[in-house]
Amino acid sequence: PFVPKDRDRLDERCGEIFSIQASGLARRLESLPGAKPVIGISGGLDSTLALLVSIRALGMLDRRPSDIIAVTMPGFGTTDGTYRNATQLCGNLGIDLREVDIKNLSCEVFTACGIDDKNHDVTYENVQARARTYVLMTMANSSNGLVIGTGDLSEIALGWNTYNGDHMSMYNVNSGIPKTLVKFLIKRVAEHEFEGDAAKILSDIAEQPITPELLPPDGKDISQKTEEIIGPYRLHDFFLYHFVRFGFSPDKIFFLSKAAFRGEFDEKTLKRWLAVFLERFFKNQWKRDCVPAGVKVGSIDLSPRGSWRMPAEASLKDYLDILERA
Repeated sequence: PFVPKDRDRLDERCGEIFSIQASGLARRLESLPGAKPVIGISGGLDSTLALLVSIRALGMLDRRPSDIIAVTMPGFGTTDGTYRNATQLCGNLGIDLREVDIKNLSCEVFTACGIDDKNHDVTYENVQARARTYVLMTMANSSNGLVIGTGDLSEIALGWNTYNGDHMSMYNVNSGIPKTLVKFLIKRVAEHEFEGDAAKILSDIAEQPITPELLPPDGKDISQKTEEIIGPYRLHDFFLYHFVRFGFSPDKIFFLSKAAFRGEFDEKTLKRWLAVFLERFFKNQWKRDCVPAGVKVGSIDLSPRGSWRMPAEASLKDYLDILERA
């Protein structure tokens, strides 16, 4: 529901949304004279969009892209392809690129806490995510910087972020952007505002699989693909739209999804991922209770300060019971 089928309408919407993102960040930077955007750049979708928004925002303030501090932070799951895209894009755009390898920092935490680094569980992943945030905050402190958040609306809804890791920033430009729309925003910017190598790199990034790259790769390939773990974002964004905007019950959302995805997903698959959506949405409200400020883009926003109020202890059982009977 977030991505119009009509190409002209999609192009117009992406242009407007990108302008809203950039205007919000420009206003925030105006209030902090001389502050530099500090962004963790991975070569993935969300951080690339945040980088492009920062470039546009600085342009609105008559400042150069070189004022951006982009930090690439290779970890245990970083692949050559994403690393190369991140570094080449920043080099091509004249960004101040810095590199901090977080593997040693993460290993020090493992040792200090008595954690076996051979156990690739959620702690193994979260230590890396928090190490990256620690580095970014330190860079910002030392450079009059503002850490720009990259987590999108879909990740915030599902709690697909590390508390006090990528969950935290000083201003989040992507907090109102659903995952299904991110790649179209990048493609639109690539087509309208860049050419040559930069446009090619952006197009390549837009087609990469979605991954946090926190687990060691399988050879040269990405081993951790988000949608294989938590389900297709096309479904989750559909569920999110109807649940938050209209307050529809699980059985009604299930009914609508059967019509919308007929021939693509069977009923068992739809019910499975809807249950996952509800469970993750309810169980991760506590993360949304303290998210940083960000740009409100559309009618769906999960900021606890003015858009979405929900107790962290809200009961999930009744909703799952309704879905089970559907």
